[in-house]
Amino acid sequence: MKTKLFFLMMCLAPSSLFAQDKFDDYFTGAVLRFDYLLAGTNISQRVIEVQQKREPLWGGVTHLQTDDHVMGNYQFSVKDLASQKVIYRQGFSPLFQEWQSTAEAKKMERSFYQVLRFPFPKKSVEIEIDCRNREGQFQSLYKSVINPSNYFISQEAPQSSEVVMLKKSGEPSKKVDIAILAEGYRQEELGKFVKDAGRLTDSLLNMEPYASHRNDFNIYAVKTPSKESGTDIPGRHIYVNTLYNSSFYTFDVARYLTITDLKPVYDQAGAVPYDILIVLVNSTEYGGGGFYNDVCVCTADHFLSPKVFAHEFGHEFAGLGDEYYTSEVAYEDYYNIKIEPWEPNLTSLVDLKSKWFGLIDSKTPVPTARTPEYEGKIGAFEGGGYTAKGIYSPMQDCLMKSNKPNSFCPVCQKAILKAIQNCTD
Repeated sequence: MKTKLFFLMMCLAPSSLFAQDKFDDYFTGAVLRFDYLLAGTNISQRVIEVQQKREPLWGGVTHLQTDDHVMGNYQFSVKDLASQKVIYRQGFSPLFQEWQSTAEAKKMERSFYQVLRFPFPKKSVEIEIDCRNREGQFQSLYKSVINPSNYFISQEAPQSSEVVMLKKSGEPSKKVDIAILAEGYRQEELGKFVKDAGRLTDSLLNMEPYASHRNDFNIYAVKTPSKESGTDIPGRHIYVNTLYNSSFYTFDVARYLTITDLKPVYDQAGAVPYDILIVLVNSTEYGGGGFYNDVCVCTADHFLSPKVFAHEFGHEFAGLGDEYYTSEVAYEDYYNIKIEPWEPNLTSLVDLKSKWFGLIDSKTPVPTARTPEYEGKIGAFEGGGYTAKGIYSPMQDCLMKSNKPNSFCPVCQKAILKAIQNCTD
């Protein structure tokens, strides 16, 4: 009798009792852009707010994104102010965090322009920015309340650069949306830019697992002209006037190509809906740089540009770590080998079971020797993450290690596939 009574009560209960929170309960189809400076030294950091801005086109998923287990050296969370419920969360890794591990950061303070984007809220929210400490735990760095009706939230229209749709596969909320911006292309060279962007994205989509999911991508080429061609190469005393002021010799590493002031990049990108932001540089030089859920920079015309493009895209899109350990870098003691790194393709062996242990053949020893016997096999090979000791990678070679392979290893492919699914589910 009690069972029947309970069933009757459940049938008569209001449907709202069982309703789950939906994206539309909290957000519109626009974007709230939060611009700030990330400043500090090797042992200190702070957030300095610059501006808040409304942009018209949200390209991300339209379900609540609240996973507690995010990747990245930083994360930001958006809470509904009234209920204190997390309604959006995303991890990211900015250039500032890399600079903190350089020798320069021990001597001086610097600031880097950063941008966070999330769906525009219908009601007041609290935004919190957290950073990982040396033990891998997130610690609160900044909190602020945002009232969406605040008239100081800028609503100026995005830049009106011409956009060429390189690939259209479907609605932005159900696809991986890539915006590619031109850097160092004069007005008369923008036709070349569109061809360069098409050539490099075609190369990317011919690699697995992208090839099997090529119809999960929308690709936009945003024609943003510069006054001069190329990019800065300070080590050779080359300086050119370009829209985003990109430069080689980041942290005095010749091949490291980045942009330290991201404001003009995001100003131009706001004209399209996007998940991934790429700046393509009109140069024959070798190099690039990529940052998880931030921005990716790559040159167009070096013979290795297709592989560099895929490598840097792997950083930004899937959070893949660098597997090389002999190349020149500016970082000092980048990883704490006493904890497990968050990157899906690196391990300190502290918690290999949470990574790719299940893909290792039972006959393959762990750690695994870098010998011919284990070439082409998945194991745990010491060397990766800029150090020869204490950090291990899944295979002896991969596009995240060198330019010799033509594809990603199975572990990196699995991480890329997960990133695709996160954007398309």
